[in-house]
Amino acid sequence: MKESNANQMEFEETSNRNKLYSVVESILFVSGEPVGLSDISRIIGCSLDFTSAILEELAERYRGSDRGIRLINNEGCYSLATKPENSSYVEELLGLNARQSLSQAALETLAIVAYRQPVTRVVIDEIRGVKSERAVASLLEKGIIKECGRLEAPGRPILYSTSEEFLRYFGLESLKELPGIDTLIGED
Repeated sequence: MKESNANQMEFEETSNRNKLYSVVESILFVSGEPVGLSDISRIIGCSLDFTSAILEELAERYRGSDRGIRLINNEGCYSLATKPENSSYVEELLGLNARQSLSQAALETLAIVAYRQPVTRVVIDEIRGVKSERAVASLLEKGIIKECGRLEAPGRPILYSTSEEFLRYFGLESLKELPGIDTLIGED
């Protein structure tokens, strides 16, 4: 009889987890924007730690080769995105041209933003040794970087950081996947 109760409890635990996966997936699908861990936790009525565990389990499910989406975690905000290897099919459906490549100036600027964020345009200019306003404007227009506040300094210059689109563009799940700067310097 005890074994039967244990099996029933295990079934209920699995059933409840599957229901939570479904609810979280629906929240992220409908949102269209990244949703914070605390908001997901509040909506599903679970602790932050438990919600975090559910999200990690859901991300693991999406890592399978038979899945077309993945879960992106950007500083505690979660969203769904298509897997990079499926982008050509999605572009075909939406009638999009292949992604425009980034200019050398835009790539240099983007690298500085990615590794130094949040960063001002003046700092970007100093590192590159040339003006970067066009590259910054291009990256902003493409949604790959975003304004993320202002520096507490005279003139209160705008701070820039990478966006969710940056992660999608480069097929990353989080900024932690960026190679270390030491690794990149060593490759030269």
